[in-house]
Amino acid sequence: MSTPSAPVPAEAAARAAAPAALEPSEDAKPAAGTVPVDWTQWLFPGPRRVFSEAEIERSGLKTWSTAIDCYVMSNVLVLGLVFYTMLPRHYAHVILIGGLALASLGLSVARWLWRQPNRTRFNVATVALSVLMVLITLVMVKLGLREQARDLMPYVAGGMTLIVSSWWFLTLYRTQQLSARLSELDAQDERVAMAQRLATAQIQPHFLFNTLASLQHWVDTRDDRAGPMLRSLTRYLRATLPMFEQDRLPVDQELQIVRSYLDIMQARLGQRLSWSLEMDDDAQRAIVGASLPPGTLLTLAENAITHGIEPSLRGGHIAVRVQAVADRLRLEVQDGGQGLMPGACDGLGLANTRERLQAQFGQRARLGLDPAPEPGPGCLAWIEVPREVPASAASASA
Repeated sequence: MSTPSAPVPAEAAARAAAPAALEPSEDAKPAAGTVPVDWTQWLFPGPRRVFSEAEIERSGLKTWSTAIDCYVMSNVLVLGLVFYTMLPRHYAHVILIGGLALASLGLSVARWLWRQPNRTRFNVATVALSVLMVLITLVMVKLGLREQARDLMPYVAGGMTLIVSSWWFLTLYRTQQLSARLSELDAQDERVAMAQRLATAQIQPHFLFNTLASLQHWVDTRDDRAGPMLRSLTRYLRATLPMFEQDRLPVDQELQIVRSYLDIMQARLGQRLSWSLEMDDDAQRAIVGASLPPGTLLTLAENAITHGIEPSLRGGHIAVRVQAVADRLRLEVQDGGQGLMPGACDGLGLANTRERLQAQFGQRARLGLDPAPEPGPGCLAWIEVPREVPASAASASA
């Protein structure tokens, strides 16, 4: 009985090579990250992105500097005077005046491209300039100035090339400038939004745990303080839930959160803490329609408790004030605790609060931290924001 013979080396090599031959080679595979060629750029060049008026307004880069006009025109004039003697004698003044006129036209179109840089405007401007130059040449030929038109053609072609190239680089530069600025603003908004989420999530775990522990102890011992504490905690949690979903919170809701928080802390600290809310009729009218970044006033109240009242053995009083001062709304939290400590203005909570106020009001909002007015120690934290006119009042006055 015969045994099968082993394949010859040539056959084994062929069989081993057969599967590999069916697979595409590494050279045939497209390289990773290869950008496909945009063939439309050959016929319709320019950046594809189109910016809306709102995006350009948001970028803050809308103004065209008149220094560019002065720079371009002065350079054209200087070059014309430098090369004036080298130009054809009969056409030197025509070329100089025409160069200045062409530069002025180019700057007008450049301002138009600056306001809205995109490929459509760039190509329309390029075609329009080409048509204008052709029409001028045809008019010169019709007027019997064929020789002059032929002599001026190199200068016209050079000027057109320079202008179109300038428009091209201006469009690209302006597009990249706006894109970079908008990306920077988006990143800044994302950072502010993150700070907003962190700040609105500032229901401190130790505050809740301590409150629940006190509440449980009072329930177990049948303490009469358990009922008011539970009601205050319920109001506090119900009022703080919208903070996680909104970018702005009405001032009256913010005051409700602060009231509930101070009620809870007063129940926990007992005689060591007393508090009051001061708001006259004018301030009551001023807060209608007014809003703040969620947790703004609560942050000041928490700082007053944490850094002012709790470290002080004797405790103290917290006064929350709302005042309408001219066209501004002023909110104050003054504590009678241990006073303003070094570095108190550099805390993370106040830094986030300042950033969120600037995101909503810009430079019109201010936040300060000062020693409390005499007599006695303590600290005064205050916020000033512009008063907002309610929509109903605005429509009534109109």
